[in-house]
Order: sequence, then C-alpha cells, then structure tokens
Amino acid sequence: MKRIVLAAIVCALAVVSVIPCKAESLAASRMKPQVKVSRVHQVQEEKTKPDPWWQHAVIYEIYPRSFADAKNTGMGNLKGITSKLDYLKDLGVDAIWITPCYPSPQVDFGYDISDYQNIAPEYGTLADFDELVAEAKKRKIGIIMDLVMNHTSDKHPWFVVSKSSLNNPKRDWYIWRDGKTTTSSTKLQPPNNWQSVFGHSAWKYDPDTKQFYYHFFYPEQPDLNWRNKVVREAMYNVARFWLDRGAVGFRLDAITTLFEDPKLKDNPVLPGKNAYGDPNMQHKNNDRLVEVHDVLRELRRVTDSYPGERVLVGECAGKDIVELSCMYGKNADEVQLPMNFFFADINKLSAPLFRKEIGRWDTNPACGWPVYLFSNHDQVRHYIRYGNGKDNDRIAKLMATLLLTLRGTPILYYGEEIGMENNDPKSIEEVQDPIGKIGWPKEKGRDGERTPMQWTADANAGFSEVKPWLPVAASYKQYNVAVEEKDPSSILNYYKQLIKVRRENHALLHGEYVALNETDSNVLSYLRKSKNGSVIVALNMSGKPVKVRFDLKARGLSGRHTKVLLGNYPNVGESVDLTNVTLPPYGALVGEVKM
Repeated sequence: MKRIVLAAIVCALAVVSVIPCKAESLAASRMKPQVKVSRVHQVQEEKTKPDPWWQHAVIYEIYPRSFADAKNTGMGNLKGITSKLDYLKDLGVDAIWITPCYPSPQVDFGYDISDYQNIAPEYGTLADFDELVAEAKKRKIGIIMDLVMNHTSDKHPWFVVSKSSLNNPKRDWYIWRDGKTTTSSTKLQPPNNWQSVFGHSAWKYDPDTKQFYYHFFYPEQPDLNWRNKVVREAMYNVARFWLDRGAVGFRLDAITTLFEDPKLKDNPVLPGKNAYGDPNMQHKNNDRLVEVHDVLRELRRVTDSYPGERVLVGECAGKDIVELSCMYGKNADEVQLPMNFFFADINKLSAPLFRKEIGRWDTNPACGWPVYLFSNHDQVRHYIRYGNGKDNDRIAKLMATLLLTLRGTPILYYGEEIGMENNDPKSIEEVQDPIGKIGWPKEKGRDGERTPMQWTADANAGFSEVKPWLPVAASYKQYNVAVEEKDPSSILNYYKQLIKVRRENHALLHGEYVALNETDSNVLSYLRKSKNGSVIVALNMSGKPVKVRFDLKARGLSGRHTKVLLGNYPNVGESVDLTNVTLPPYGALVGEVKM
C-alpha cells in the first residue's frame, strides 16, 4: 500500500490556517512562513528539553517474508529477524519497522489481517515476538509494528459475523449499503462510482444479504466503520495489546482512508484511464476526511499513556506539503512522523528538485519534525531509480549521504545498505502480487522490491536453504552482506560509517538546515548548523566534475576550511579550502566547518 511540541505561537497559527487539511493550491506549500522563528525555537528547546528518541533514530523497514529464514521454509520469519539483530546493531539501527506479520489469508501479503492479536504461523508465535522484543531491547533497538486500521480481512471473525445477517450486532462494524437500480439493467449497481485503488469498483455485492460492502483496497479487505465508537475502542485495544508487549510505536497504514462521506457522494472523474483500465478518479469523498484527525488524537492519547515516548509513523500522503503537515495535528498531538513521499517520488538526480522539496518540508507550516525515505515495500528500489547503469554504487553512496545528513528522521528499507536492486517478474506467470496480476503489463506489481535479503554469495543469497518464495536478484553474488563487510569501500561500510558520523556529531543530530548556493543546478549543498559546531554537506548530482565555492560569512561562520568527516572526495581528516572545492562525478563531501 502506498505513508515536537509547537513552541512558537506563530507556528500554531500556521497549523490552524490549514486544518481541516484541504489546502487551496500547491502555491500555498511554497510559502515559507515563520522559518527563522521556528528554527530559533528549536535551538532554544534543545537547551531545556531532551529530544525524543525517535527524532534522531535510524529506522529500518523489514518485510518479514523476505528478510531472513531461520526455519528453511523459503519464507522469512521472526526467528530470522532475531538472528540478524547483531547485524542491525552493527549497522547502527535504532528501531525496526516490521510490516504486518499477523495471521492473514495473504491476499495482500499481510495487509489483510484476520487476527490483530497474534502472529501468523508462517512467521512464528507470540513467544517468538516476545523474544524478538527482548533481544532487540538488549541492543537498544525498538520494534515498530505496522498497524492496519482502515480495514480487516474478509476472513476476520468481525467481518464473518457482520456478513452473516442484516441485523447482526456487528453489521455496523463495516460499511454496508443497498445497491442502486437503473432503467437499463435489472442488476443491482454499486451505491456510487467509487473505485478501489487496486482496480475496479470499491463495492462488492453479497448475494446472501443483498447489500454491497465497501473496500478501498481489495474486495477481500472490507473497510471498518470508524463512525462506530465500538469499532474505534476495539482498535485502540489492539494498539494497547502490542504496546503492552513492548512495541515502541506503530507505522499507520493508509491512515487517511478511515472515513467516507456518509452521503456516499460520487467522486469526481478525471481524464484518462489508470493501469487497470478504469477512469482516473479523485478520491474526494473517501480519503482525507477531517474526522481522521479525531482518531489520530485519540490514538496518540493511547500511545502517550505509555512510558518511553512511543511513536506514530504515518503513511499519510497528501497533495502537497501543507496538506501532509496537517497530520502532525493542530497542537502536535497526532502523528509525530508523517512519511514524505513527495521527497521519495523525485525519481531523478536533480539538485534543484531536492533542494526545493527539502526546503518545503524543513519549513512545513506545522513546524513538525521531518522524516525522509527513498525506498519501501511499495516503491521501486532507489538503487535502480537513481542509478545510470554505470555509476550506481557511487550514486547509492551519494543518496545515502543525503538521506542521513538531513535534519529529520531517516527510514531505510532492508537491503538498500548493500545496493539491492529490483528483480521484477518477467511474465505474468511469475507474478505473486495481486495488483500485478490485475494490471499486467502496465502494472507489474511490487514483487520486484520485495525479493529476499542478500546475505551471502551462496545459493539463494544465504536467505534460505530451500527455494525462496521470490527469486533473488541476479546481483546477489557481488552485492551481499558477507562480501561487502570485507570490502572497506563497499556501500555497506559506507552506510555504517555515515550512520556513525551522524550519531556522533552534534550538528548532524541537532543542527538546523541551511541551504547553500541555492542557484547551483548541479550541486546540492547545505549546512547543519548548531550551537556546538557546523557541518557542510556538498553533493554533486551530475556525472561530471564540478568546481564549487562556499562563502559562509553570511551564515555567521568565518572559517574558510572544512575537515572531511566522510565522502568520496579527499581522505577523511584532510582539510579542504571551501573557496576552491572540486567534486568528482556524483561526489559527496561531509565536513566539519572550522571557525
């Protein structure tokens, strides 16, 4: 599926101006209100209140089916994750986001849940989960569970009884409606024109009760009725169940889709057709309704009632930064980390595009803490998206430098630290992801980005001793953990060094973001400036050497030199004259600025 307390009064006013999050235009997101005021307050808060752990954490997404197979079934499991905790600790990971591992018919590979308070047998048991939490805690790694609140599986006991009769007490736990009749057909038609994002009508007819039920995703994923307060409390109890077992927070799947217009008004139809052959549609009346914020505030109160600053990471989307930033909440009381797909959706190396998006996100109207990612289980791996086929490794290090030196929380996707690439199916017969089966060949599905983690150069990339559920990528013999750990210049060792520098440098953890040389079309550069020092980052996003000059006097820094902390420019520890820097093709420079 597709993704700080406000100290300044002026920031609070900015948020009020955009609630209920229906921004008027993209132009609104380009405004930069309260930039200096908000940054001043962040520096002041740094002096008086410790930052929450998640603000400086490195979060690592694991697709459990594909990470590590400890049982030799061809499928990953919780025991497998536990067996790799030392690797994750050595990498520098602070928290693991695990995509759904609950019991499920696996129509949508776990996002169709049939039991919220258990572990799917193919992944293990609750005892295995408890062991994972305990062992991760020893290594100071938190476990973030993927919480799917919009819908259940059609095999969930709640839906089974809801479907059993019109007067069942749980009938109102889902969205059931009568169909429509037309003069041209005796067959009942869906209640409105809403479409599933996975293709075709969002309504499925039940011949037994002669009504339609609503599903934003697959027909096997009926939407819960969040206007029913009993449903809401049942889902909050699910959250409490996992918090009681030690989860440090939740990634909230498709959280903006919880509510639908009660009058079921048709959605606007747009020109053209999608990959499934349906007319394009604006989900105006079944996505991002204002009531979502009530639920997020209630869920936040649940998580805030537990010790340890539990965190909510939201798959929030939105049409622009103004709309996305609403998910922090009017009083910073909703999602702490709304995922920014605008940043991840930049699919080419472009210093101007990244500079613009970082600037918008860093000065978001809510003054919320940014979160950044490039890849996940729904997106083509960025090793492929940004690579040119020749300089992919160098580009991978360049993009890692960007992700891990920005002001914000980075989310890594398993395998990106070794340069894993997509392994897309070559024919429809190979496809496992249902959206690939429905939309082939325009939509090949998401199997390519979900292939097994590459641990060694042995058969099946060391993932399993038996044939894995998806084939490993052809690159596994060169790009795997065992090989790269021994190579000082590997992508893996670069990630390790980069995360270590990030963790140990005050400016990279606490400093404000200050854009530099903002008209440069090739080099993205910025300062991370703090009271305890500053770091300069320069990223050449072109395939040619580029000369660049930095004058930092206007930024309050008198030093003309920087000591290299990391990069592929000169050696670490060397001094570089900032008035005469030559960056190699796709070169990255991270340096401490001398005063």
